[in-house]
Amino acid sequence: MTVRRSGAAGIVALVLAALVFAGLIGLGVWQVQRLAWKTDLIARTEARLMAKPVAPPRAADFAAIGAPEYMRLALTGQYLEVPSTLVQALTVQGRGFWVMSPFISYDGQFILINRGFIPEAARDMLPAPPRGEQRLTGLLRLSQPDGAFLRSNDPAAGRWFSRDVGAIAASLGLPQVAPWFLDLGQPGEAVAPGTLPVPGLTVVQFRNSHLGYAATWFALAGIWAFGLFMLWRPERKAAL
Repeated sequence: MTVRRSGAAGIVALVLAALVFAGLIGLGVWQVQRLAWKTDLIARTEARLMAKPVAPPRAADFAAIGAPEYMRLALTGQYLEVPSTLVQALTVQGRGFWVMSPFISYDGQFILINRGFIPEAARDMLPAPPRGEQRLTGLLRLSQPDGAFLRSNDPAAGRWFSRDVGAIAASLGLPQVAPWFLDLGQPGEAVAPGTLPVPGLTVVQFRNSHLGYAATWFALAGIWAFGLFMLWRPERKAAL
């Protein structure tokens, strides 16, 4: 038994069905475009991680560079003799804190350095930053404003859930700082036992499921088209 539709109703149904099909195809194409973007992002990031360290960008030039996160940098300067800021962290070594220490480079930039990770139990044993001239290498990281999901930074109480460069600098009374911070060390580097803070724990990982999403949308479009064909075909036969 088939359901016959009047001419107007049939046209409306056909238009709606075509719109659904076009929408499914559009979502598949969008995921293919996202796949190309993500693949390029991963390739550019891997190239930055393998490149030689370069001098840090000036604040005035930072916007023109285009958010070069994970660029390897080399800094020369010294740590400021002000307290470090502890930011809550969850790493492969467990729960603890990132240690953010202010640094002034010899080109005059104030920069926050993530010296690494300390476990919760070592909070009261935090060593002060080394004194004198320091030559640092690490990865450029973008500021993380406001806090974490459902947890806002509370500078007055000294509770930090994200590495918000501007807010941390303001809480320490620092002048204008670079709009990024440096993760000290290189991911996967060897660290001597007992080293605190522990550098090199930056996680560089991008989820890339766009190919699977694209295949899903295209498959749904195919199923939708096949279903419409099966519904339309009996009506065509009945009309003959």
